[in-house]
Amino acid sequence: MPIFVVVKNSNLLPHPAISGPIGQPLTVLASIDSTNNYAMAQAVSGAAAHGSAYFALEQTAGKGQRGRTWLTTPGENIMMSTVIRPAELPFHQQFLLSAAMALACYDFFKKYAGDETRIKWPNDIYWRDRKAAGILIENRLEPGNAQWQWAIVGMGVNINQTSFGEGTKNPVSLKQITGKTFEVETMAAELCSFQEKWWQVIVSGELEKLMPAYHDALYKLNEEVRLKKENGVFSTRVSGVTANGQLHTKDVIDRYFDVGEVEWVLG
Repeated sequence: MPIFVVVKNSNLLPHPAISGPIGQPLTVLASIDSTNNYAMAQAVSGAAAHGSAYFALEQTAGKGQRGRTWLTTPGENIMMSTVIRPAELPFHQQFLLSAAMALACYDFFKKYAGDETRIKWPNDIYWRDRKAAGILIENRLEPGNAQWQWAIVGMGVNINQTSFGEGTKNPVSLKQITGKTFEVETMAAELCSFQEKWWQVIVSGELEKLMPAYHDALYKLNEEVRLKKENGVFSTRVSGVTANGQLHTKDVIDRYFDVGEVEWVLG
């Protein structure tokens, strides 16, 4: 079956970089408020199926973790959301999808940036101590029965941008790391293939592969870090992440933190 990229919702072009259902089709939008909003609306209306991906050249109100916005220079970075029908997982295992998508983005970025690429809990991608990518997954449950209906996987990856706003903390792009300029739409299609690779781990029932791979890539594993909870900052050592997504640290005692419960204090 031919694989196509839908460019600005009008032209169909073959794109050999996509190897599986995620990214079929890959819709390229000239400008949108948020690819996550757009993808969710398409899924809910029935216009999108599992694997549909939406890539924006410009995003005017992109979403980040903890209610933050994700704004980038138009046309220079990957701003993309994919529609996942997570029938293979119950909702209480949602972190396994998060881990799989983090591994997809990690593998993609590491291919170009090298071994200093890491996953910062829960699902940011870091190179050295600088942020290269972020992931935001938004979920929809079936009305009435709370079954997991859709997961919208939003990814923002710094590709060609070299100048960032003052409010952006410690960013880095592939161009800054490698000195090369990349074709962003082609890179977005390649990222879809990495998502498909890790989605197939879930589909095949090989869930036991996810957390060991995630741990192997974990930022600051077995290192002392500073975390902020409410108004207090404390030091602790990263020991791992549980299958339900809690950060496990050790100091005087073992500690477990839910996503959003603590913030990293870097620098």
